[in-house]
Amino acid sequence: MSAVPGFGAVLADLDERGLRRRRRTVRRLAHDSAEIELDGRRCIDFCSNDYLGLAAHPRVVLALIESAREHGVGARASHLITGHQQEHDALEEELAAFTGRERALLFSTGYMANLGLATALVPKGGRVVGDALNHASLIDAGRIARATLDWYAHADAVALDGKLAAGAEDAALVMTDGVFSMDGDLAPLPALAAACGRRGALLAVDDAHGLGVLGGTGGGTLEHFRLTPLEVPVLVGTLGKAFGSFGAFVAGDAILIETLVQRARTYIYTTALPVAVAAATRAALEVSVAESWRRVRVLALTQRFRRLATEAGLPLAPSGTPIQPLLLGGADDSVEASRRLLDRGYFVAAIRPPTVPAGTSRLRVALSAAHRDADVEGLVGALIDCIPRA
Repeated sequence: MSAVPGFGAVLADLDERGLRRRRRTVRRLAHDSAEIELDGRRCIDFCSNDYLGLAAHPRVVLALIESAREHGVGARASHLITGHQQEHDALEEELAAFTGRERALLFSTGYMANLGLATALVPKGGRVVGDALNHASLIDAGRIARATLDWYAHADAVALDGKLAAGAEDAALVMTDGVFSMDGDLAPLPALAAACGRRGALLAVDDAHGLGVLGGTGGGTLEHFRLTPLEVPVLVGTLGKAFGSFGAFVAGDAILIETLVQRARTYIYTTALPVAVAAATRAALEVSVAESWRRVRVLALTQRFRRLATEAGLPLAPSGTPIQPLLLGGADDSVEASRRLLDRGYFVAAIRPPTVPAGTSRLRVALSAAHRDADVEGLVGALIDCIPRA
């Protein structure tokens, strides 16, 4: 009998509705490909956020190994005690330069960065306004800050302007994804920035899925739209996606970052990022700039996938990023399609509520520079056979 009464029924209900999540055990088979072993079965991984294929890049791996030999594994303390070391300092300076900001501040995860940001900047009862399809960390950030929460219709700058005008007496923190993780579309950042400028709101953009991929130099969604730090004062980025490492950061002006150092509880009261991870991230950042063909490659593969999928009549959502959703509607249909794809040697996760709204369950294809043309062509052929048709 469970020591936690009542939750057996909760799990049974998730099973009944096809919404129970299950972990898979993965072993990567080759450093320079997307081939993995999933629960003992060989397949091509189309779920990874390693957009540039840097997670196993030899220079990145070597940087981690050499740093671990010198500094050990853990940072041993929080940043404000004895955990902040030279590699952290150097990485923060390089991230600030890469994003065109005065300073950057490292966090252990993107989730912690968003929570720390909101709790540091928004007083209890203050106002947070966000996109209706924001990532869970942005939603929880407002909740944990004990703010007054409001949501505007997805990617609708006019709706945001109306929300801000209706509460004009209260300064607001506006939080949005740059690239939406389940839909792959871009927030209309120029129009959002203009609305925030008119209404005196502070705009924070979480560009977890844009940095390293979008923009002329990989600077992300803000570079794609040519937006300045004055237009978007707060930038959140993660290091475990395009940069293939781990951790996150907030970048902005010196006053913003110093405020976070003093007030962001998810920065103050946690152990610093391992030094070796910081060293690996510095190497990944350098490689992402030097090997710009990786960004060109993943975007070319994205367009190739879209062309083939469109020609095949697959239910593709509009997205120009490496996140390519195929909308199937029902949770059971998505799970069954994912299972059939795995039988064909392709792992594409089924995404279901509550991650996405009811009735919008999907297959989420994620493309990487590590994929081959044959991987993409084979996946489309398998999708034609595995997706239920009306």
